[in-house]
Amino acid sequence: MTGTDKDHASDVLARLFDVIESRKGGDLERSYTARLLAAGKPEIVRKIGEEATEVLTAALAEGRTEVIAESADLLYHLLVLWAAEGIQPAEVWAELARRGGTSGIEEKRSRDK
Repeated sequence: MTGTDKDHASDVLARLFDVIESRKGGDLERSYTARLLAAGKPEIVRKIGEEATEVLTAALAEGRTEVIAESADLLYHLLVLWAAEGIQPAEVWAELARRGGTSGIEEKRSRDK
């Protein structure tokens, strides 16, 4: 992935997050996002679990196109959770950057203590 592709990916997620934020308190009849946010964290988390399972199923039994589509659904629902929790994408990016250059095994070990 080139630098431009990376910038584009974060821009797409930032724009989607902004749309999700704008749907808070919106018309429940016209916006799935407003409905999901109004339903609260238990429903959002249930949808994340459902979408994660669909990504796994697509990866094991379907094809690349299905994995891409289900991954997009999973990312969307994760962003909805962040909005519900008051988490800004930049906070997640900062955590990923903090972990950069750290062995995944070492990072996991540090959380287990």
